[in-house]
Amino acid sequence: MGEFCAHASDALPNACKNNIHNEAVLMVLDHVSSRDRKRLILRHWGADVSEDRLAHLIRDTGRLLGGSLAWRLARHDIPYGHWTFLRVLWKQDGLTQRELSDAVHVSEPTTFAAVKALEARGFITRCHEPGNKRKLHVYVTPEGAALQEVLVPLAEDVNRIAIEGIDPNNLKIMRDTLLALLENLAKDELEPE
Repeated sequence: MGEFCAHASDALPNACKNNIHNEAVLMVLDHVSSRDRKRLILRHWGADVSEDRLAHLIRDTGRLLGGSLAWRLARHDIPYGHWTFLRVLWKQDGLTQRELSDAVHVSEPTTFAAVKALEARGFITRCHEPGNKRKLHVYVTPEGAALQEVLVPLAEDVNRIAIEGIDPNNLKIMRDTLLALLENLAKDELEPE
């Protein structure tokens, strides 16, 4: 693996010059360790491709944020995917599985699999509301609720680390800009062709 990483790392600048850098980065990232992946992303953005597209910068930043949280969650035997469901349920307990799918932005089969796994671990329970035998509602158990005190600080740590050394005014500008990007893209999806 070490030889592959060195070879792939050396190949990135050439791939960038050939205007296929994004595909090369993705191919390399799929085959390297988390630590090497982070180094390659930083190198990619720091020196190799300073004028890359905004979507790729946002995606890579999201990957690093998610990866940083994922390894912290793994120390508590919680997959990142389960975190996303728990985070929603801590705020909106009692959602139907369909509502939970919508809130997490994943398909219903993905939600079904995650809910079954979380239920098997005792973190959630599913039950029918009185008078409605059709819809199953998902509730956090006391064990699942207790995870909030353990896991939320992990996400807060990741956020704190990510913004370390960044001027608060720049953070506000970044947040406002990202929200504007989201709004523009949402409007674009709603406009008829």
